[in-house]
Amino acid sequence: MTEELQPHTQLTTAIKTDRAVIVGDPARVDKAAKLLDNVQEWAFNREYKSVIGEYKGQRILVMSTGIGAPSAAIGVEELHNVKVDKVIRVGSAGAMQSGIGLGKLIIGEGTVRDDGLTKQYVPAEYPAVPDYQLMALAHKYAPDAVYGIIRSHDGFYMDNNAEVEKFWSEKGIVGADMESGAMMIVGRQRGMKTLSILNNVVLYEGDLAAGVNDLVSGDDLMAAGEKASLKLAFDILSDQGLGD
Repeated sequence: MTEELQPHTQLTTAIKTDRAVIVGDPARVDKAAKLLDNVQEWAFNREYKSVIGEYKGQRILVMSTGIGAPSAAIGVEELHNVKVDKVIRVGSAGAMQSGIGLGKLIIGEGTVRDDGLTKQYVPAEYPAVPDYQLMALAHKYAPDAVYGIIRSHDGFYMDNNAEVEKFWSEKGIVGADMESGAMMIVGRQRGMKTLSILNNVVLYEGDLAAGVNDLVSGDDLMAAGEKASLKLAFDILSDQGLGD
């Protein structure tokens, strides 16, 4: 561990917490801050914006990581370097099964590693799975969420998206994002507890761009899902049963 300033996130051990919520969009950090008490802005460098606040008396860091596995992995590595060992990703996802409504929470029981970065850490056969204790607390606070295997990928505008999504949907995958696999793999290698909570912003076989645009414009269902996903992460990280 080091007390030195981390080069990308600008974090140091002066954050004085072992738990963090990571999000993709820097704007989501501001939304998360509204749910916290005694908020302190920390840093904003590149895609990494961070604040520290309290939730039910627990000190928690919130930090954005931008889009994709490489930037998420850098963020998790630097969190580890400043002694954070409990990380929950709160992000957006596209549903991979019909019947999952907009704003519904999708919680990953495991992740298909359909990205390039994590294979640089461990072989393709190595599973990307969340921490069992964080998952148990997710069930405690969100028993009605959708639980299942998600898929993390690198391609947003691929020509064969429909074909690929149909393949994975038929395999039972419930949602797709771009960062959960990297967080789980890096976290596992560094001895960190991780969990991914995703807000559905696209109906299965729906219009991806329209779904993301609706999230930005504050569509009621997805905005409510975003708030619920943040609150769930904070409830889990502040639970007395989680310990140090």
